[in-house]
Parts: sequence; C-alpha cells; structure tokens
Amino acid sequence: MASATAKQGAGSTRFWDRLNMSTKRVIWAWTFLALPILFYAAIRFYPTFTAFWLSLTDWDLLRPANFIGFANYQKMFADPVFWKVFQNTFLYLLVGTPVSLIISFVIAYYLDRVRFMHGFIRALYFLPFLTTAAAMGWVWRWFYQPLPIGVINGFLSTIGMEQQPFLRSTLQALPSILVPAIWAGLGFQIIIFMAGIRAIPSTFYEAAKIDGLGDWAILRKITVPLLKPTTVFLVVFSSIGFLRIFDQVYNMTSNDPGGPLNATKPIVLMIYQTAFSSYQMGYAAAQTVVLFTILLVVSLLQLYVLREKK
Repeated sequence: MASATAKQGAGSTRFWDRLNMSTKRVIWAWTFLALPILFYAAIRFYPTFTAFWLSLTDWDLLRPANFIGFANYQKMFADPVFWKVFQNTFLYLLVGTPVSLIISFVIAYYLDRVRFMHGFIRALYFLPFLTTAAAMGWVWRWFYQPLPIGVINGFLSTIGMEQQPFLRSTLQALPSILVPAIWAGLGFQIIIFMAGIRAIPSTFYEAAKIDGLGDWAILRKITVPLLKPTTVFLVVFSSIGFLRIFDQVYNMTSNDPGGPLNATKPIVLMIYQTAFSSYQMGYAAAQTVVLFTILLVVSLLQLYVLREKK
C-alpha cells in the first residue's frame, strides 16, 4: 500500500518535471486565479443568469415564480412610460457624456500648464467626485428651490430676472439634473486627462516647436490623437455612468421621484420603483435585462474602437 502511494507520488513528480517552464507558469497562474474566478462567478454570473430567468416569470415576492415567457417584455415595450424613460436615459448619455468630456479636457489642458498651487487647484476639482451623491443632490436641490429659499432664483431676482421652475418644469428638470451630474464627475475626468497628457513624450512637442507649429496645431496634430486611448476609456466610463444615473435623480426629486410627468426618470430609477415599490420582480428583471443589453453594447463598442489596426 505504502509502496503504491510512493509510486504515484513519484509518477506525479516525474510528470511535473517533464513540463516546460511556460506550461508550469500557466498552471500556477490558473491555480492562483481559480479562487477569484469562482468568487466572481458566484457574485456576478449566477445573479446575471438568475435575472434572465426571473425576467421570464411573474415573481412578486409573495408567490413562487411562474414561467410566463416573454410577457414582461411585451408589456414593457407596449408601455409609453418605458419609452419616455428610455428617451430620458439616452438624453443623459448623449448630452452628459460629450459636454463633460469637453469641459474636463479644456480644464485639464490648461491646468497642466499651471505651476502655482497646481496640487491645491487639482484637489479642488477632484473634491466633488469624493462627495456622496446623496449629499450633493440635496445641496443642488436647495439651490434650485423657489424664493426665498433657492440660491439660484435669489441671484436671478437680484439682477432683475424672473425666477425659474427648474425641477418643477418638464423642460428644465432634466437639464437641472444633468448640471450636478456633470459637475460631480469632472474631477475624475480631469485627473485622467492630465495623466494622459503627461504620458505623451516631450520629444513630440520639442520636434513640433522646431518645425514651427503653433499651440493650436500641436493640440490638433499631437495632443488629441495621442490621447485617443484615454479619451476612449473616459467615453465608455462616462457613458456607463450616465446610463446608470440614479442618485442625483432620486435625491433631487424625492417628493416626486422621476420629476414631473417622468421628465427626469432614468431606467435605473424605473427598475428600483418596479422592484421595491410595486414588488413586480419579474417585470423589474426584464427592465434590468434591457439595461444590461445597453451596457453590453457600449462595452462591445469600446472593444471595437480599441482594436488593433492592421
């Protein structure tokens, strides 16, 4: 018995010795990665597949889930509120992403040239990103209040302009939500843009100066093209953030979540209300699958843009 065990151990040792170094490295790498992969599969893949299954049921927390096929999707696509929410979500994306990236790039470009109190100014720009969205939402909600509470309307009255409804208007509510959402993310984008600018080798700029190129030509022909990986990352990161916007909307329109006539309601808030106010978990899961599909498309676009050109 003991001799048989010794032979098996010797055989496994000889097998390991016969492997080349690259194969051993792969085995050790997958050995160390096994536990994180299993953990990630348990907290990511399993809930995702469960959400797909629940989207095909009528589960409401009180009764067992019954399979109903694509009835939830048929109900959702026939609901005008869903299409209004879908429109709002893409308005957040299509307006918020380019505006925030342009503003953050301009600030990063000029802030990179500042030498006096550079670290302090950069920290001031980054501070809103560290602030909790709930606290920030309530502060901006106070700014938008009518007289005599609202700061912005108080300023408008001092210069002789009429006060604005802001969050109480179907036209102004969504832009009023976008302003603090864009402002909150500027700090992170500025830091990333500055890191990308400083990663560009100075030899490019020195050669451009020797060739007599001006600042505008250098920006257009050197800085912007070489910032493509950074820009693509921020476009995808910001797009996902605006597609998943929730905190600002929920806290700034807490009396009427989603604003007047659902003017500011994004799809994440709709999922939250469907699941935890109406307890229609199957219907909420179907809405989640739609959001997941949108995010997946954005991620695939990132891979397409970042692909190697041959």
